[in-house]
Amino acid sequence: MALRQCAIYGKGGIGKSTTTQNLVAGLAEAGKKVMIVGCDPKADSTRLILHAKAQNSIMEMAANAGSVEDLELEDVLKVGYRNIKCVESGGPEPGVGCAGRGVITAINFLEEEGAYEADLDFVFYDVLGDVVCGGFAMPIRENKAQEIYIVCSGEMMAMYAANNIAKGIVKYANSGSVRLAGLICNSRNTAREDELIIELARQLGTQMIHFVPRDNVVQRAEIRRMTVIEYDPTAKQAQEYRDLAHKIINNKNFVIPTPITMDALEELLMAFGLMDEEDESIVGKAAVEVA
Repeated sequence: MALRQCAIYGKGGIGKSTTTQNLVAGLAEAGKKVMIVGCDPKADSTRLILHAKAQNSIMEMAANAGSVEDLELEDVLKVGYRNIKCVESGGPEPGVGCAGRGVITAINFLEEEGAYEADLDFVFYDVLGDVVCGGFAMPIRENKAQEIYIVCSGEMMAMYAANNIAKGIVKYANSGSVRLAGLICNSRNTAREDELIIELARQLGTQMIHFVPRDNVVQRAEIRRMTVIEYDPTAKQAQEYRDLAHKIINNKNFVIPTPITMDALEELLMAFGLMDEEDESIVGKAAVEVA
């Protein structure tokens, strides 16, 4: 099996890191060899796999060592649940420097040290927020990740972010092999949420690859720094993540997306009864602030 490199994007706070780690646990349980590369200065993309508060990041260790050239691969790569390999790019202190450069430095270091030459089936990049510019766009800009999954929900701003990310994918798809592989709906229990995301996916030219229901067992597992599959393998939610993992294993639906306009997004929300005309001015104002 050829190495598949996937990036997870989505609105900040939508549950990308939680979804990624639970998904990867499902892939590992299915016998796949996986590495997670955390692309977030918070360095919290691997905590459930390593059962730790936060993994030491490449940028942090490079600062302590003097430079990234002074590091060895074993310094930065840790192995957790079911032999999942874990790396955190990290970044500078808040307000100092460009955090996106940590992503660039980390990926270059991993390539130079042969991290991708190991017997891997998947690499997952867990990327900060919905930023599709600068260093945070590197997994797609440099064709490191060919498959992009967007975590979203039936909330308006999560859908707005998903559409924005689709626009970024279009830009880089035209000059490389990056493709949108699907939307993962991380439910917020909004009205008709699954129907809404299925329709958004259709308009974007992609699929809702899986609907992840809301379940408090996710939070109970997180408190113990574990994925649901490890914490309670018999839980219904554990099976949801297994199902998502198998769908990704078998996924061949990779597309250049067709982003929609803000007007079309508003019309979609109104069609599902989630927004009335009085809300339009609020939506417009919020969209300007995000942009």
